[in-house]
Amino acid sequence: MSSPVAFSAAGSGGAAGGGGARPKLEHAYLELRTPPPGGSLTPGGPCGRVDFQFNPKELSLTKAAAWKRNNAKGARSAGPPEYQGPQPSKLTVEMFFDASDTQDTSVVKSVEQLFACCVPTNETRQQKRSSPPWVVFHWGGLTGFPGYVSQVQAKYTLFTTSGVPIRAVCQVTMEEISGETPSQNPTSGALHARRVHRVQAGDTLPHLAWREYGSAAAWRVIAEANGIDDPMRLADGRELLLPALDELERLQAGPDSGSGNGSGNGLEGGPDRRGERALGR
Repeated sequence: MSSPVAFSAAGSGGAAGGGGARPKLEHAYLELRTPPPGGSLTPGGPCGRVDFQFNPKELSLTKAAAWKRNNAKGARSAGPPEYQGPQPSKLTVEMFFDASDTQDTSVVKSVEQLFACCVPTNETRQQKRSSPPWVVFHWGGLTGFPGYVSQVQAKYTLFTTSGVPIRAVCQVTMEEISGETPSQNPTSGALHARRVHRVQAGDTLPHLAWREYGSAAAWRVIAEANGIDDPMRLADGRELLLPALDELERLQAGPDSGSGNGSGNGLEGGPDRRGERALGR
């Protein structure tokens, strides 16, 4: 059963090994992602972030199910409910901003940045389907679902003598885009993800391909699945969908896979041939 907010491996290893070291303070933030074109469920690369000045004291998660009753006229009781499907998960979090020490406009800028999450990005305004940025909540090893900001309620509570707001409390509500990993049935030609990898410093697509499949040449499949043009430049923190092994051959072969000669599949020989063994070669 999927969860609206899932714990990821990144950032969770600091507590391992003991040693008495104090855990590193992790600051929460909202990662802004580029809206995908064409109605895709895989968000684009990072396009900004809104940092929490103070970590939240609580997170409010909501999950609901849709049911429908077909009531007959004259019936003494309600008809049996029929399950219609799950409602999108919602995450509500409070963000507190304070500039009483600096007396500057940083609070207003942070609030305006949140409001900007409710309007289309400049890039998508030129497209047929405009869209605000997608948003992902991060806090250490805790990563939220890809979603959108459905509501921002800001309350300014402190002002300078000239009327500049220097303290604000914001209630931010995010709603998930989709509760499922982007995938369709195999006949549709879409991706079934093996797992999701969060990019860390030094990661490259050839390195990830070698580690996952035993062949650096398989980086092209990862790039195509995530809409990446430059395999050597990856933004830290970006989440990459890694294709499942049983679909790797199909994605690499492309429309000319019926030739049967196995050429151009992207899995080249090497000292580690895990990818070929997993594909039954």
